[in-house]
Amino acid sequence: MTETSPRVSRRKERIGQVLPSKMTKTIVVQVERRFRHPRYRKVITRLKKFYAHDERCEARPGDQVLIQETRPLSRLKRWRLVQVLNRPVTETPPAATPTGA
Repeated sequence: MTETSPRVSRRKERIGQVLPSKMTKTIVVQVERRFRHPRYRKVITRLKKFYAHDERCEARPGDQVLIQETRPLSRLKRWRLVQVLNRPVTETPPAATPTGA
């Protein structure tokens, strides 16, 4: 009975995309869930927005992030950023090269 097992977190986790916002240390994450309608069998997509705490302001709009449920941090924030999974690839315009005529 003295065995110590690793503690498993029972908090909910969601993967979503960061939306643009003007708040500091707060991100808005849009989570998509798909399910089949019980009667009509059509696949339905539902979107939900979650406000999450981003202490280091590391997430940017368009990033795919992992958020985890936590205690209430404010009126709307009940989630916190765990990690940024991937960032969108942005194309950089080629540098202008002077042409001599």
